Amino acid sequence: MAQNEKLAELSRAGVAVWLDDLSRDRIRSGNLQSLVDEYSVVGVTTNPTIFAAAISGSESYDDQLHALAVRKVSVEEALRTITASDVRDACDLLAPVAERQPGDGRVSLEVAPGLAHDTDATAAEAAHLWWLVDRPNLFIKIPATEAGLPAITTSIARGISVNVTLIFSLERYRAVMDAYLSGLEQRVAEDADADLSQIASVASFFVSRVDTEIDKRLEKVGADQLKGKAALANAQLAYQAYEEVFSSDRWKALEAKGAHPQRPLWASTGVKDPSYPDTLYVSELIAPGTVNTMPEKTLKAYADHGTPGTPVQKTYDEAAATMKAIADAGVDLDDVFRVLEDEGVKKFVDSWDELTDSVKGELQDKA
Repeated sequence: MAQNEKLAELSRAGVAVWLDDLSRDRIRSGNLQSLVDEYSVVGVTTNPTIFAAAISGSESYDDQLHALAVRKVSVEEALRTITASDVRDACDLLAPVAERQPGDGRVSLEVAPGLAHDTDATAAEAAHLWWLVDRPNLFIKIPATEAGLPAITTSIARGISVNVTLIFSLERYRAVMDAYLSGLEQRVAEDADADLSQIASVASFFVSRVDTEIDKRLEKVGADQLKGKAALANAQLAYQAYEEVFSSDRWKALEAKGAHPQRPLWASTGVKDPSYPDTLYVSELIAPGTVNTMPEKTLKAYADHGTPGTPVQKTYDEAAATMKAIADAGVDLDDVFRVLEDEGVKKFVDSWDELTDSVKGELQDKA
């Protein structure tokens, strides 16, 4: 089956197209395979909100829920068994992609978001999930909270591939890249012959939520002319930071031992303000060595009418000027990013609680 040309062009420009969704129905119906075959999809991301929607909206989980109920397993164990099963099946479906394109063909599974501020518990669950799914093309998602940073280093040092999520600020993004490099260095320090080539990582830099929060504040200070510009500028400067770190002598020493760069992943790329073009956060974030994980609606929109915008590497001066203008207008960017991180963690915790309650109810019904 021929690939959609617009998405194929995006791939040729160095952007890996990933789908930000997963469900058992999507796998069993052949939908995910068709997106791989026709829409250049080479990876999948999940989160608690995605799984809550998948499990509550489908009968495909009934047999497994019944078996778990009969065995009288805990809600937590049932939840992990169900989600790990879907992720494992998706990893198997994408295994041929992973063989062709090391670093892609990946499926992400997130640690329990309630652990976001507990370093040791996050690292322990990351190791458990890595063991539970047991697929080399898995990513464990760890939030980029202050407590998450050392857990990222620990996980990378253990040879666990990590998708670092909920990154909003350049300052935190630099800390994430440092955590990745520190993990690789720790692995080498513990074993000089360690094979770094099997470890992969992406850093999920959130996009649309930045505009949502900053646009509200710009409206309050009467700077409407700057609305809709912050998210792209912030992400573009993140790519500049990526280029800097992954051309450094520190990085080159690890690259010589087989390490792969931690690719920037543009997350939250579905446009939330209907007055903006629906492909905005895809068209304007094209750069080599990046990932864009999209909801299916955004993916299909780009396939239909997406056009490449200005390459990211040509935007740095304008992006820096935009962020300065926003700060000068009276928007407290440090507060923006703090609020976004807190809200991001809370949203996933709420979804996790919703998912837990849903599975608990299903287990009781199937007992």
